[in-house]
Amino acid sequence: MAGNSWKDYKEKKHFKPSPLKGIRVLEVCTVVLGPAGPAFLAAMGAEVIKCEIPPLGDSVRPLNPFGFFFKELGSIFVHCNTNKYWLGLDLHKPEAQKVFCELAAKSDIIEDNLRPRVMESWNVGYRQIKEINPGIIYISKNGFGQWGQYADENRPSNDGASQAFSGYAWMSSFPGRPPFKNRIYICDNYGALMGEVAVLAALHYRKRTGKGQYIELSQTENIMRAMSWVWPYQQITGKRVMPAGNRDLSICPADTFRCTDDTFVALAAPAPVEFRGLCTAMGRSELAEDPRFKDHLTRLREENATQILKIIADWARTKTAEEIETLAEQYGFATSRVYCVKDVVEDNQFRERGFLTEIDDPLYGKYLDHEFPVMMSKTPPKNKWSVRPVGFDNEYVTRHILSKSDDEIKQLYECGALGKWNNVPASRPPPDWDGKSGLIMARE
Repeated sequence: MAGNSWKDYKEKKHFKPSPLKGIRVLEVCTVVLGPAGPAFLAAMGAEVIKCEIPPLGDSVRPLNPFGFFFKELGSIFVHCNTNKYWLGLDLHKPEAQKVFCELAAKSDIIEDNLRPRVMESWNVGYRQIKEINPGIIYISKNGFGQWGQYADENRPSNDGASQAFSGYAWMSSFPGRPPFKNRIYICDNYGALMGEVAVLAALHYRKRTGKGQYIELSQTENIMRAMSWVWPYQQITGKRVMPAGNRDLSICPADTFRCTDDTFVALAAPAPVEFRGLCTAMGRSELAEDPRFKDHLTRLREENATQILKIIADWARTKTAEEIETLAEQYGFATSRVYCVKDVVEDNQFRERGFLTEIDDPLYGKYLDHEFPVMMSKTPPKNKWSVRPVGFDNEYVTRHILSKSDDEIKQLYECGALGKWNNVPASRPPPDWDGKSGLIMARE
């Protein structure tokens, strides 16, 4: 029934309006925490102008897993920079600062993720911009925020540092093992998402009051917020929360188990009917009446949890992941095999829903990417184009948004305020670029 509501969604969404059409964003962001947020807005239809210092641009451009490039592209860079316009603007120069202020006067949102006071030193901080545009929504994101001890110390940060400093890496490990750094830039992406929640709330506030505002975000504090029950538990009990690997300390049983074919399944069965179903599936129905396991609170006691998890682990080692999934469906408990990335790409579920989709870009050709992971029936988010070389849209932005003449644009290039890529990988176009594909004079 629900499928009928989304019939032909993939095919029709590109013909429907976008929810943030008409919103303009100026981005002065690097690496992942900064650019990922505006990319969310761009998928929602906002016009995002990414300002990079030429000729090298965003410092994440050359960073790639195993040094792998695809047509001069790095996969980290592509992940958080689609659907944007590309302006090579050297904000060290007064002429570039003037251009930025002209754009700010015509914008709704400004986003940066530089260290505290850098934007102010370039004369484009919030206090300077709000004099030009009182309705501006300005968000600054970095590791420790804009004020406080660590901001005053000008501490650098990145995703790994935030995982370490917040306690997230410690909590993500296994007992007796070194801290575990999550490799998917969880602090960057979660922090970016939380930042855009605040931006959208500020847009709503401005709609009601006409007033803009300043938003500041600490990457480290954001991931601490995602650590759930840890903080109230530690505060109330005074007990140090120790690493527990894949085991859920609030649900029992809930853990990841190795199967006979050396694959893994994630399994959970906390509710009475789920636990009884699991016991029956294991051929141990008597365990559901065992005083150690008869109710959830009793199972959560450490000595009981350890025993039932050992029983399940021994049983899982005799079954394949597919067999356990079949039993879970039959007896009503939750389980799923642990997928690798290859399994995800080959699973038709994600392609049928349009989450994994083929991008056909005029510069980079066809490649598989993910769509924004939310469907909206009236105003769907969508990917339109991939990333671009440094300064690729200079002429579009200066001529068609700022109405500058050819002579004015030439002067901006001559003084170094405007610039483009140089002849190094990641900042320049792909080797097979024909010199015109992807260039725009106007775009819907």
